[in-house]
Amino acid sequence: MLIEEGRIKAAFDSGVFVLKLCGDVRLTLCATLDTQAQRLAETPGLTAVMIDLREATNVDSTALGFLAKVAMAVKGRLEHPPTIIADNPDVRQMLDVMGFARFFTLMEAPLQQASKLTSALEDLPAEPADEEGLRERILEAHRILMHMNEHNREQFQPLVEMLEAQNTTAH
Repeated sequence: MLIEEGRIKAAFDSGVFVLKLCGDVRLTLCATLDTQAQRLAETPGLTAVMIDLREATNVDSTALGFLAKVAMAVKGRLEHPPTIIADNPDVRQMLDVMGFARFFTLMEAPLQQASKLTSALEDLPAEPADEEGLRERILEAHRILMHMNEHNREQFQPLVEMLEAQNTTAH
């Protein structure tokens, strides 16, 4: 089976920001996701955030951590929590288990106003990240996930401890 390389698309119009993840979204795209989270935190006039996972075949835990960071970045600034659209049962289950329903509204199809924005989506260039930057981002993503629920804390504690140990020896 051919695995489609991950891509991230984005559009912003009339206060609505849409982020669409396509294919196999892994830690290599984290720098791009991180930049989007930071940009959203500073975007004036933001009214809604929608993350579309319908074309994502896989989203690894590091990428999920940065999706959670998007929710943290806009917390308290939006009337409604950000929306994640996922129609794949496996993806939905993963989001449920990892506690995403506490921070996002999970839907199977977009609302009318957001669906017209999908035609305006543009590919975001993948931002390069060196090994050091990548390790920092993996660590940050999993720390965020650990704070979401007990399941994640148990799941990712060993990885985080290992990366923290590597960080202290790397400096």
